[in-house]
Parts: sequence; structure tokens; C-alpha cells
Amino acid sequence: MNFRCAGIVNESYVDGPGIRMAIFVQGCSHHCEGCHNKHTWDPNKGFLTNTEFIIHEYQSNPLLTGITLTGGEPMEQPKAMFLLARAVKKLGGNVWCYTGYTLEELKEKKNNDINKLLNEIDVLVDGPFILSLRDLDLDFRGSSNQRIIYLKEERIEV
Repeated sequence: MNFRCAGIVNESYVDGPGIRMAIFVQGCSHHCEGCHNKHTWDPNKGFLTNTEFIIHEYQSNPLLTGITLTGGEPMEQPKAMFLLARAVKKLGGNVWCYTGYTLEELKEKKNNDINKLLNEIDVLVDGPFILSLRDLDLDFRGSSNQRIIYLKEERIEV
């Protein structure tokens, strides 16, 4: 399945634990003040890629422990992100996802594609980046309002 991508880091050490493939999704409607990925905001920029290519690249690197979906906003392209997440899980990897939405906001959407994606995510880092709450001492987060939520035990109704 095709999707818009801003970039891929084949071996990231900062987007979750272990060695991860980080997929930067193109398009974000949050427009957080102080965002360090403003180039990902426009959903028509970036480049077109597909889930099959990403999965092939993931499989070709035995050092990877999982993927991180980030952006941009992964929840604005949930079908493709679900396919990536499901494939990585079947290959034994784990899935981290960064979103500017809170988990509660995502659940309120009652969007089947988002719910299916949530069910494949191991760790969700939620909430918008808030410049006044920026904290460089936090692990895997940019501002103190953002939460690291372990979703392994939680199932979202589809």
C-alpha cells in the first residue's frame, strides 16, 4: 500500500530502545510550536513509498529490533501504518508510535483503521509537543505532557 513519507532512518538509536527503523510519515495537522519536523506538515510533500518496500528493507537488516512510526502524524495515514506494524510484529519486532493525539482522543475518533493500528502498537508516545513544557532530560519524549504508554495489554474495539 502506498503512503507519503518524509524520510526513513534505517538504524535509529533515539526513537525508542534498541536499533530501530524509524519511518517519518508525511503530513501533520497539529503544527506544534517549536516542532523540529516542520517539513513533515504538508501532506502533499515528501515522497511516495509503499509498505512492501519498507517491510523488505526491515527484513534485510537482522540488527533491527522493531520500527518506530513518527512524523508527521502516523494516525493521519493509519491503513498503511497498520500494515507496517502488523508485518513487523509477525517478524518478531516491536512497534513504537509517536502521535500528537492523546490515546483518549484517538479512542474517541472511533476510527476502525486507527483502532487496528493501536492494537498492533507496543508503545505509544502520545500528546502534542508543547514548547513551554520542553524537557531535554526526558527519555524518548520532547515535552513533559507527553506520555509513554505500554499498549500490549490494552485492546481497542474494532
